[in-house]
Amino acid sequence: MIARIWRGAVRPGDGAAYVAYIERTGIREYRETPGNIGAHMLRRDLPDRTEVITLSFWESMDAIRAFAGDDPEVAVYYPEDDRYLIERPATVEHYEVPVSFPPLATPPASRPPASPERS
Repeated sequence: MIARIWRGAVRPGDGAAYVAYIERTGIREYRETPGNIGAHMLRRDLPDRTEVITLSFWESMDAIRAFAGDDPEVAVYYPEDDRYLIERPATVEHYEVPVSFPPLATPPASRPPASPERS
């Protein structure tokens, strides 16, 4: 499993509107792309900006390419991003996910039983 991390920032008053916009665009497109396992959006309000991070999980780099295009390191932007973003990085980061709890790639019915309690 691979994690894809994008970071950006908007003006303090635009946080809620931008989160709703990303939910309608980027998060929706994640859901529609085969090989996407899940995603989270993080938001942090600071005095001078609101930081937004999308953290998405993918089965493979090929699945990420299906979402992002031939160069998966390049950030994906949508038409109204320029209206909101005051920090717009050109690239994203990818990390291999060796451990996840609960395991995102494993359906609940096939998860191993919990370990016995410690004595």
